[in-house]
Amino acid sequence: IFHKLRQKVDKEHKRSLLKLRDEIKKGNIMTHPNKALFEAGKSLPIIPTCEHFAGSEKLIKKGFEMQRKLGPVFDITCDCEDGAETGKEVEHAQMIVRVLNSDDNPYNMAGTRIHDFSHPDWRQDVDILVPGAGERLAYITLPKSTSYEDAKTQVEYIQEVAKKAGITREIPIHILIETHGALQDVEKTATLPWLQVLDFGLMDFVSGYQGAIPAINMRSPGQFEHRLIAAAKAKVCQAAIQNHVIPCHNVTLDLKNPYQTYKDAQRARNEFGFMRMWSIYPTQVQAIVDAMKPDFTELEAAQHILLNAQDAEWGPIQYDGELHDRATYRYFWELVQRAKFSGAKLLDETEKRFFSQFKILSFIFAREEYASLLKKGKKRKKYEICTTHARRRLQ
Repeated sequence: IFHKLRQKVDKEHKRSLLKLRDEIKKGNIMTHPNKALFEAGKSLPIIPTCEHFAGSEKLIKKGFEMQRKLGPVFDITCDCEDGAETGKEVEHAQMIVRVLNSDDNPYNMAGTRIHDFSHPDWRQDVDILVPGAGERLAYITLPKSTSYEDAKTQVEYIQEVAKKAGITREIPIHILIETHGALQDVEKTATLPWLQVLDFGLMDFVSGYQGAIPAINMRSPGQFEHRLIAAAKAKVCQAAIQNHVIPCHNVTLDLKNPYQTYKDAQRARNEFGFMRMWSIYPTQVQAIVDAMKPDFTELEAAQHILLNAQDAEWGPIQYDGELHDRATYRYFWELVQRAKFSGAKLLDETEKRFFSQFKILSFIFAREEYASLLKKGKKRKKYEICTTHARRRLQ
């Protein structure tokens, strides 16, 4: 696998790979922040700030075209819950498997939303999607849970099906908090295994109040200022972040006004702590990505601090008259990674030290992983798994 991956890069990368491998052996490579800064425990996952929903094959492929145009700055959710026609649930799930495994899927940044716990076909969705596309599914979203037990049952079934299918990776789980019962159990739900994102679903949540919250509050400014909605959003964000899970904000209903989407995403990020937001219309994607990018001035300072810190082998430094240590380095490293995922322009030295070398190191890690598997006598099946993981690292 190491040899095959090397054939896919240009001559300059080949030379860089050999040179870097020699430098590693000599101990001349500076410690990467991923290794230096997170020995203390789990950190928040670094994932795109936008999640675009698509229900039909046509719209899913259109989403993939947008990914190729804009780059890997947003995920696509292939929707089974609202996308499948009644009576054609099997065909719809099979279509998603086919599309995810096709060359149309450029970055392996597409997940799926299955039917809710009360629907008779949710297990059928899992039985088709996990064995069929488990190695390429970016995540699985679970809607309309009414309690912790509902979500736990679904997660355990996904784990069981993945194990039977020989899938060794953890498939990230996203759980929608859009019912009163789910909100009541949100702190417990946030501790479930494989959980990556807690989504807030505004429309079902407001509908659950049976008129006590006027429908106008499904839009701005009411969705941020009505006290019951604001309290629910704050509770979801707090439960998510304290359990190292990403909180994701609901959609903007005004489809034809990208600026409204931008303002909603900005308020969700800055006033509540949401780190991701749904899109249901193509023009909303770029608005969300732009709104959730880090502040330019802060990003520039963060890069200089990290570069100076690496020069000091991650010991304390002084920058612009302020003291910085590993606590602030962790914050700035996450900031830079999220900026990278949002397509923000980084300093050339930042790219070189923290991202270009890391890509080359991934080739070495892939080779070492494959070699260790061969030593254990696990060939064909494990070779396929290793190949998939190596390709994901390369992307």
